[in-house]
Amino acid sequence: MVQTAPRLILLRHGQSQWNLENRFTGWFDVGLTEKGIEEATAAGALLLASGIRPDVVHTSLQTRAILTANLALSACEQLWVPVRRSWRLNERHYGG
Repeated sequence: MVQTAPRLILLRHGQSQWNLENRFTGWFDVGLTEKGIEEATAAGALLLASGIRPDVVHTSLQTRAILTANLALSACEQLWVPVRRSWRLNERHYGG
């Protein structure tokens, strides 16, 4: 069996409504815009076209990140890949 070097693939969540408005979201759970959904799906299509197949996905607990991960995995035909969620991957939080 040929071993390949591990790869780290970083994928930021797709556009959210607050990104569109140039507002800082922090831990506020803002959903994706239609453009954000398209971006996440396109990212998955790029993974599929490049032959990159993730072994595991790590995401924050924020809906926008989880949805981005799920859309990308669906587009690259890898929905079986485990998705691990952690608050430690949430965006910065400066209090409220």
